[in-house]
Amino acid sequence: MIIEAEIISQPYSGEYTERIYDNESAWNSQSWTFIKFTNDDYTEWCGQFRGFPRQVAISTFKSIILVLTSDYLYQLDRETGNLTDFEDQPQYQNLTVAPNGDFILADYYNFEKVITSIKHKTSIESPIQMDIIEFKNWENSKLEFTCDEFLNWDRHLVMTYDSQTNKIEIKNG
Repeated sequence: MIIEAEIISQPYSGEYTERIYDNESAWNSQSWTFIKFTNDDYTEWCGQFRGFPRQVAISTFKSIILVLTSDYLYQLDRETGNLTDFEDQPQYQNLTVAPNGDFILADYYNFEKVITSIKHKTSIESPIQMDIIEFKNWENSKLEFTCDEFLNWDRHLVMTYDSQTNKIEIKNG
């Protein structure tokens, strides 16, 4: 079972056992993301994913790992590391996992929560139209993030998303 995952630079040949996660597509970039996985027996291996690296997150509650690159959003089984699903050409810029195990994704304008898999997501409503969303950190069940108000780019806001209530609120701005 995988207990840790981190984005690394390209490893030396033979440094790790490697698995390549790729999909044939005319839209694939030439970039690759390398993720070092650590199993519960502390063995390490490397996954190679198509696309420029963005983020990786593990949900121990759902036993799922999500890898976000510029080309794909990959869903892996935490037990085996096997690919269970993928989404091509994702618009997402941010990925995090809530303390309750829910994955939260954001593109430049909207939030989504993964329900059971990346094929089953729900939108999270915001009190304002957002632009340039950037996740910062979790404090208990609240994710702090920054954004600009859409079409009012002089208004820079610090906001929170509460994973227990599923609500987004303006913290200051």
